Amino acid sequence: MNPIRVLVVDDHPLMREALRAAIEDEVDMIVAGEARDGEEAVMLAGSLHPDVIIMDLFMPVKDGLETIHDIRCRDPDAHILALTSSNDEERVVAAIQAGALGYLLKDAGRVDILQGIRQVSQGQVFLPPHMARKLVNGLRKSGAPIKAVEADTIISEQPVEALTPREQEVLKLISQGASNHDIAERLFLSDGTVRTHVHHILEKLNLKNRNQAIVYAMKAGLTERPDNLH
Repeated sequence: MNPIRVLVVDDHPLMREALRAAIEDEVDMIVAGEARDGEEAVMLAGSLHPDVIIMDLFMPVKDGLETIHDIRCRDPDAHILALTSSNDEERVVAAIQAGALGYLLKDAGRVDILQGIRQVSQGQVFLPPHMARKLVNGLRKSGAPIKAVEADTIISEQPVEALTPREQEVLKLISQGASNHDIAERLFLSDGTVRTHVHHILEKLNLKNRNQAIVYAMKAGLTERPDNLH
């Protein structure tokens, strides 16, 4: 299997060095190149065609949102993971709408960053639970759709009615960024029962992971439904 080729985009040399060290320590990924600003990122994305672009949103010359937009205009299949210091809801929504498939804060752990790279490389949405909650809240305030999530990212065409009322309840809480333990406490269930519900939801809707479930729920309008889905 070919390694995941990653383009690192950040104006801080120490951040690029830290990301390079983390990536090159993995057997399944390599650093294909580094960019110091948005314009250089657009140029290298076009010449290197990396599998994943991991990018800060606050950069000189051309900011991250404009850079994401320009890269996606040239290559609609570009897989971009935003890695930045802002957890502002509007910024999360803007990055996803611009074309990012994932969003992480710079203080995220190494495991989360590497997992994000791997999932985004497969065209999958990657949002940790707390960032998914930010996205949902931001979308509710703006009323904006998620234009950046392509149809092939969400492969399910099953209606939400394929789920039982309890599974819909669990899916709604997943879309709000709740962990299995949070859901168990909220619905007075065991952690094992919640895991079973999550497994059935993914299986019935033909989804690969929780992140796809989050986007499915938002597209289905489930996040706007009242809490009592019984």
